[in-house]
Amino acid sequence: MKNVASRKLTFATLVATATLLATVAGCGSAATSSGSGGSAAAATGDVQFWTLQDPTNTVQQTAVDSFNSTGQGKITMSVIATDGYKDKLRTAMGSSKMPGMFFSWGGGSLNDYVRAGKLVQLDAELESHFLPSALEAGKVDGKLVGIPCRGTQPVFLFYNKKVFADAGVQPPKTWSDLTSLVGVFKGKGITPFALAGAGTDSWTELMWIEYLVDRLAGPELFKKIDAGDWSQWNDPAVLKTAQMVKELVDGGAFGKNFGSVGYGAGGTSTLLSKGKAAMVLMGSWEYAVQQGADPDFAKNNLGYVPFPTVEGGKGDPGNVVGNPTNYISVTTAAPAQTAKEFLKTTYSDSYVQGLVEKGEVPVTVNAGKMLAKAADPAYATFQYDLVQKAPSFTQSWDQALGLTLGTPLVTEIQKLFNGQSTPEQFVTAVSALKK
Repeated sequence: MKNVASRKLTFATLVATATLLATVAGCGSAATSSGSGGSAAAATGDVQFWTLQDPTNTVQQTAVDSFNSTGQGKITMSVIATDGYKDKLRTAMGSSKMPGMFFSWGGGSLNDYVRAGKLVQLDAELESHFLPSALEAGKVDGKLVGIPCRGTQPVFLFYNKKVFADAGVQPPKTWSDLTSLVGVFKGKGITPFALAGAGTDSWTELMWIEYLVDRLAGPELFKKIDAGDWSQWNDPAVLKTAQMVKELVDGGAFGKNFGSVGYGAGGTSTLLSKGKAAMVLMGSWEYAVQQGADPDFAKNNLGYVPFPTVEGGKGDPGNVVGNPTNYISVTTAAPAQTAKEFLKTTYSDSYVQGLVEKGEVPVTVNAGKMLAKAADPAYATFQYDLVQKAPSFTQSWDQALGLTLGTPLVTEIQKLFNGQSTPEQFVTAVSALKK
C-alpha cells in the first residue's frame, strides 16, 4: 500500500466460513453450485463493482464509462471509504447482495471467499499481461482469482545521500556492508536505521524479518507456512534471522529509543530527512511521504537501493517483499462475460497511463514504456525494474496470513526487537501461535 492509512489496514483481514473451492463458468472454469445462493449469473448484464476510495478512483471510473459505452453490459462502481470497507464487504459477501466485483489486497483476504465458493477462477490468458511476480498474491491454491488494478509497492532501503556523502561511504550491497555501516554512523552520532517500534507501527519491524528469512532460505519457506505448514517456523533460517535481528538491536543499529518512534512525518521519515538517521527500510510509499513533508529532500537527497544480499543465503538477491499490488476479484454474482470483458481494461494503455499520471507504478507488461511520463521517471523505473526482474515477490506476511495469525505474529516480532524475548523464545512463541 502506498500511504500510511492504507498500510495500517494490513492486519484487518476478511474472515468468512471456509467450505470448498468452487468456480463458475465464463472466466475460465466450469460452473458449480456455490455459496452464491443459486445458479450462475447470466453471461451479460449489470455488474456492481465495489472499490476502495483513493486517488485512482478517477482512473477506474474512466475505464467503467468507456466500457459501458461498448454495449457489453453495464458496470456500476461504488466507491467505499477506507474505514469500514472490509467489514462492509465481509457482510455483503455473506448475503444474497454481494457485489459482482470487488477491490482487495489479495493474499489472505481472498482465501476464505474462494473456499466458500464465492469467487470465479479467472482466465489464465490474463496472466500474460502482468508481471509474474505481482500475480502470486492474486492466486489461491495456484488458481487466479484476482487481477492487478493498481501500482506496486515493494520494500527497499531508502537513504540520506548527504549523510552518506559526508561520511564518505556507499549504500550497502551485502549484509557485511550493512553491519559495517552501523559502526560508521554510530561513530558520527547518527542512528544507522530509523525504525518505528511504537504501538501498532511495529509492522515496520516485520519487514526486516521478511527479508532476512527470504535471503537466508528463499521464498519457499514462507510459502509452506502460508500454505498451512506451521512447523516450518522451526527451520534454522528463522532462528538465524532472529539472531541477526538481535545483533542489530544490541549493536545500536536502530538507536536506543525506536520503541517510542512512530512511522511517517514526525517519526522515521523526519529522522531520515533531517539527517538524524542514515537509512530506513520501508515500502515505496515512503517517497510520497517525504515528498509531502520535505519536497526539497525528496528531490535532492533521498536515495534508494534494493535490500542487500546475505552471504551464504539460499535466497535469490533479486527477490523482493512488500505489497505486490491491489486486485479486482469476480464473484459468482457477476454476469460472467461482462466481468470477463471489463477485466481487459485493467491492462489497456489508457488505464495504465492513467495510473502512471496518478503516481502509480503499474505491474502490467506495457507499463515500462509509459514511465517516462511519471512525476519522477527514475524512481518509477527503479520500482518497475525491481519487480519485473524479481524471481519472487513475497506479499507482506501480515496480509498473507490474515488477522488471526498475522496480528499475534507481529506482536511476537515486536517483543523480539524490544528485547522482551530471546531469539529462541521468539521461535517457540511463533510456533505456538497455531495449534
